[in-house]
Amino acid sequence: MSALPVAPPAATVVDARDLRRTYEVRRGFFGRPASVKALSGVSFSLRAGETLAVVGESGSGKSTLSRLVTLIEPPTAGALLIEGRDVSAAGPAERRQLRRDVQIVFQNPYGSLNPRQTIAATLEEPLIVNTGMPKAERREAVRAAMARVGLRPEFAARYPHMFSGGQRQRIAIARALMLRPKILVLDEPVAALDVSIRAQVLNLLADLQDEFGLAYLFVSHDLGVVEHIADRIMVIYLGHAVEIGTREAIFGAPQHPYTRALLSATPSADPTRRKERIVLKGEPPSPIDPPSGCVFHPRCPLAFDRCRVDAPPLEAKRGRDVACWAVEA
Repeated sequence: MSALPVAPPAATVVDARDLRRTYEVRRGFFGRPASVKALSGVSFSLRAGETLAVVGESGSGKSTLSRLVTLIEPPTAGALLIEGRDVSAAGPAERRQLRRDVQIVFQNPYGSLNPRQTIAATLEEPLIVNTGMPKAERREAVRAAMARVGLRPEFAARYPHMFSGGQRQRIAIARALMLRPKILVLDEPVAALDVSIRAQVLNLLADLQDEFGLAYLFVSHDLGVVEHIADRIMVIYLGHAVEIGTREAIFGAPQHPYTRALLSATPSADPTRRKERIVLKGEPPSPIDPPSGCVFHPRCPLAFDRCRVDAPPLEAKRGRDVACWAVEA
């Protein structure tokens, strides 16, 4: 009896290596410029057909990471490889192709759609700008994209204000798919939607991922949604990745104190499920003047002397990567 064939591992489509992003800001008219360290050395990989969720508090660097991966902004340091191609070394023509391979869906679907364009014009625009496709083929591609996300053909001549929030997000997803990307960055894609509509949009995203083998970088603060959709999770704090692991590892046995605090604040629909509530003291430090050592140590209940001096590396511990001196290997 012959052995069953083993499917080859999915190809890596995004490889981020020590990504950093610093912004220069002025401190008053006579003040010296200051450096805001929005991202401080984040590394991860993303495979085709996989969903990597990025979670953390507001100001942790999630949206900055989204802008780097979608090539909206260049990294200050580090390397970003899209399908093995180094973005920083790419010429103008190759960068245009890379931008076609990576598309983004924003949190506010109404703000991301042109209110003066019909839906057909909105969906057709990426094809006009990036391809030489004839008009008849463009219109057919628009109709196919609308059908794929559950929009009726007669909607093509309408404007964004004529749709509900869920319908507008479907339009935004259809627009992101027009250039046949391989990677979608989903920046809080269901945060502005009603709870009943969220499930529909999440199910749509899951179906599209299965159909096209899309890789998702899913940025969210809603851990309930993350638990539903993610394959792996990266927790970031003040621009640093503090824990990366599978969904089962992170939700089943979080190791970093910051991850534990985030999960303890997530409401549960199970009334019999009991969990300890961990309340962090104080506010996150300023990215202009981050603390020495571990950036989490001013709020960490497990901090000791070494945490205040040495920054812990992200290393394999207990089935995931953790940056914490208090977690044993």
